[in-house]
Amino acid sequence: MRIQIINGPNINLLGKREPSIYGSVTFEDYLVSLRSKYPDIEIDYYQSNIEGELINKIQEVGFDVEGIVLNAGAYTHTSIALQDAIRSVSSPVIEVHISNVHKREEFRHTSMIAAVCKGVICGFGLDSYRLAVEALLNQF
Repeated sequence: MRIQIINGPNINLLGKREPSIYGSVTFEDYLVSLRSKYPDIEIDYYQSNIEGELINKIQEVGFDVEGIVLNAGAYTHTSIALQDAIRSVSSPVIEVHISNVHKREEFRHTSMIAAVCKGVICGFGLDSYRLAVEALLNQF
């Protein structure tokens, strides 16, 4: 089984960026522990700050992997292009957020991609990714 994690803008700054919201662990450090919890699953990782590169990655893997875990960052709230990319592929996509976006600024309450995702997980810190992996595993 293969799962692709795709992170959008500013997720590369985890551990440094607003630790009161996002914690002090880098995503790369978290990924080591996530992979160790699921040694029989190939968990691939990609991060970009550029919307088009996220779309390219979704299109590249979206017919081959058993699932995509997507934290589109701020593009969640603005990108119809990401919505179209998700709609175009056959792999199920789980939308993930580290923080509870519904406790934050009003503009973060709307997701342009949620309607085309299998589900949405937010507010559980980095553990949101593990919960998304579990959701994908439970569909098989």
